[in-house]
Amino acid sequence: MSALERLAEVIAARRGADADGSWTAKLLARGPDKCAEKFGEEAVEAIIAAVRGDRAALIGEAADVVYHLLVMLAAQDVTLAEVLTELERREGVSGIDEKAARK
Repeated sequence: MSALERLAEVIAARRGADADGSWTAKLLARGPDKCAEKFGEEAVEAIIAAVRGDRAALIGEAADVVYHLLVMLAAQDVTLAEVLTELERREGVSGIDEKAARK
């Protein structure tokens, strides 16, 4: 099992946990909108680090983005397995063709 899969399991297990003892539980208790907002904030911070060329900051911010993405997905009852299945479906398909198929 990958670190990403383990993280997704921990996040799922924190749903309904004591919000005073878990940042993840606190975020999930605040609802999907707050989880999405936090994901957006972290994405912006990663963009800023990338634009500045700050590799170390980008690595840290990218980790935050991945974590908050998983929290946002959990808040909407979307699993990492579902996202991975979608990525596998798209594997080997050109990005241009994949986007055209969405229309």
